[in-house]
Amino acid sequence: MSETRQIIVTRGLKKTYSDGTIPVQAVRGVDLIIEKGEFSTIVGPSGSGKTTLLNLISGLDRPTEGEVYLNGRLLSNLTGKELSDFRRDHIGFIFQAYNLIPVLTVEENIEYIMLLQGISREERHRRVLDILQKVGLSGLENRKPPQLSGGQQQRVAIARAMVSQPSLILADEPTANLDSETGEELLDLMIHLNKITGMTFLFSTHDKMVMEKARRIIILKDGKIAADERK
Repeated sequence: MSETRQIIVTRGLKKTYSDGTIPVQAVRGVDLIIEKGEFSTIVGPSGSGKTTLLNLISGLDRPTEGEVYLNGRLLSNLTGKELSDFRRDHIGFIFQAYNLIPVLTVEENIEYIMLLQGISREERHRRVLDILQKVGLSGLENRKPPQLSGGQQQRVAIARAMVSQPSLILADEPTANLDSETGEELLDLMIHLNKITGMTFLFSTHDKMVMEKARRIIILKDGKIAADERK
């Protein structure tokens, strides 16, 4: 597989935290390649290092040792502002708590990243209406998050993550706060969007339903990859 198809590459990735006395090794030497268009999930028990690994991949946290490459760029070589801008332009985030701004409308929440990117008002509006149609929320652009159900709010979060057309979507327990029916609907939506856009999805989850639908399952145990299964 050519280098250009490798969205994520980690080499010897380690992260150690200290509570003041005893060091805790959250990630212990992870070598991982995620290629363009994958729909993969990282699974494992609580404390296995799933969220820490996602944070290292996204540049939200710095490794104690090892390297993270995203789209061929070594993240540790970037300054704070360069990393922030790079993350803004290349990664979309979906969180279990939605993380929508309650005083902003649906459209304002979705367009926020594009506003930071300097995209014109007309183009922002066009993209928002297009992505709302794709996630089944046409006509709700003027509502605010408190006026939406949990499932609708997570659809807005998915739209916000994808609208700026990043190469990678990172989703940390995206179905955790949803009932099983709504969670399955949103997973099927993300699978559909993955197929039609070619964006790469990487999840962290405990949800068996996510594991069943993912095309690759990366199992973490004690901060290491214990298994890597493709379907």
